[in-house]
Amino acid sequence: MMNTQHARRVLETALICSAQPLPMRELRVLFNEELGVDTLRTLLDDISTEWAQRGVELVQVASGWRFQSRPEMREYLDRLHPEKPPKYTRAGLETLAIIAYRQPVTRGDMEDIRGVTINTTVIKQLEDRGWVEVIGHRETVGRPALYATTRQFLDDLGLTSLDQLPALQDPHAPEMGLQSLPGFEDLPASDPIDAPQDVQDALPLEIQTQAEGVATQQPDSGSEPDPQIQA
Repeated sequence: MMNTQHARRVLETALICSAQPLPMRELRVLFNEELGVDTLRTLLDDISTEWAQRGVELVQVASGWRFQSRPEMREYLDRLHPEKPPKYTRAGLETLAIIAYRQPVTRGDMEDIRGVTINTTVIKQLEDRGWVEVIGHRETVGRPALYATTRQFLDDLGLTSLDQLPALQDPHAPEMGLQSLPGFEDLPASDPIDAPQDVQDALPLEIQTQAEGVATQQPDSGSEPDPQIQA
């Protein structure tokens, strides 16, 4: 029978080399399923303790177990990749938050809550990121799609289940709950002025108006000077 120290080395190697979280069933495959779930959990706890004072930690997320850098190491690692993170519009964050906290929901549900029409581009961006998906259809006129978050969404935020989402302090601002998560602090909303037009159309009216107001204040470089200003 494999000794405990060797078993820990096998687990560490597999977890470090894996690009994705490893679920318990795959960890058991490493040992031809000779080790039970309870034994593996004990070994994982031991590994977690051994790495407690290092810059990398062993965590359990929705899809399984993985090694990841600790939050306090992020500012140093970001220096290796100074490119800006992908920007998210306010419309995108609000839509994602509604899906996360109210799922499953239809596009109509989301529009009723936000009070504005949601552009298809907003939902597609979240689907392309792998954070939301269609899980079925509501049995009503038109059978609208029902949207919910994915395991990838939980994995990216370091959560094992939706129960770990922060409690809503303001039911009318669910996006604040998501933004309080460590994984969300570096996902700023795009400036509406820089957002594509089809995304701008999904923003609340007052934000669209602000963007248009700033845009109209920009001088036209190709226009003739006002004759009243000329000497």
